[in-house]
Parts: sequence; C-alpha cells; structure tokens
Amino acid sequence: MAKVEQAVGQAVMAPVFALDRLQAVPALIGRHEDFLIIAGLAGTARDLTALTNDGAHVYGLAGVMGAAAMMGLGLALAKPERRILVVTGDGELLMNLGALATIAVLNPPNLSIVCVDNGHYGETGYQESHTSRGVDLEKIALGCGLKVARTISREDEIAAGHRLIREGNGTAFVLLRVKPTEPPNFKRNMDPAYCRERFRAALGVA
Repeated sequence: MAKVEQAVGQAVMAPVFALDRLQAVPALIGRHEDFLIIAGLAGTARDLTALTNDGAHVYGLAGVMGAAAMMGLGLALAKPERRILVVTGDGELLMNLGALATIAVLNPPNLSIVCVDNGHYGETGYQESHTSRGVDLEKIALGCGLKVARTISREDEIAAGHRLIREGNGTAFVLLRVKPTEPPNFKRNMDPAYCRERFRAALGVA
C-alpha cells in the first residue's frame, strides 16, 4: 500500500514554475509583427498588448474563457498565407481542451499555440489551476494528436521554443511554464467595436 501511495504521489507531483513571464514571453515570441495574434483573456492579453503596444495585429480577449484556441484555428484556416499565433493561459485552455483535438485533426501548418502556464486561474481570483496539481497540457496536446509539442521551463530552452512557433510543418504547441506573478501593468483598449475594426484592417478585410 505504501508503494502505491508513493507512486500516486509521484504521478501528480506539481511541475516547477520558475520563469519570469515579463522576460520569457517576449523572448519566446521575438518579432511579434511576424504574426496575427489571438491573445487569451486576463494575463496573456496583457502580455501581448504590452509587448506590441496594443498593436492592431493583436486581438486580445476578455470574458470569453476557452475561446482563444478555436478562434486561432478559424483564423489560420481563413488566412493560410499568414502565420497565426495563439497565446493563452492554462486556465483558459483547460476550459476547452477539446479544441486541441479539433486543431490536431485539421493541423494547419501556419498555426502555433503558446500556453503561458502559471498554474493559476488569473481571471477568477488566482486559485490554483489543475496544472499546479500535475495536469500536463503538453501531454494532453500530444494525446489529442498534435505532432509538435514542447514544454519550456528553463531559460536555455526558450530559443528552441522560439524556433518551433515559426518553423513547424504542422500546428505547434509550446507550454511555457512561468511563476505565478503579475503580468505587465498595461492598460489596453477595451472598446470591442474599435478593436474588431482595427484587427479586420490588419487582416486586410474591408
């Protein structure tokens, strides 16, 4: 019985969240102008609007938990000539894990997904998320059928993740594990009509 309990304890051991998101997210993404970007709600929306100075090529979400990955899929299918980047959090992705299965089946080569995993639900009170308790989103992505997936938890791994989101021959998934600290203190434009129209302009849609 003791051995079984020990094995169970090891199976659900929480990962290490060590990277500083203020440095790791910009380093992983690099030249953000290379992408059309869907940013998940809460922290990742602030990460990306701060990085791009609220750029027109970023559509940051609010109040639609679970939508980012599927919006990125639709954009990748509609704009195959453009590179599409989804940057979302662990809490937001946990709300719609089925999206990874659909994305894996369609496997658009111009889509990359970065999950900024801090092990907490930043939008709803900073409770621990399932990833703090051993849920591994990279393994889930691979289990759904994505062929290109990698976890980044150390600074010396960031360069490989940077290449992966640009050079994949199919949809790439990068899990970026960061400390549960605050995202950038950046006030983004929250006018939905304005943000929609400027993103349409960045897409080249009249």
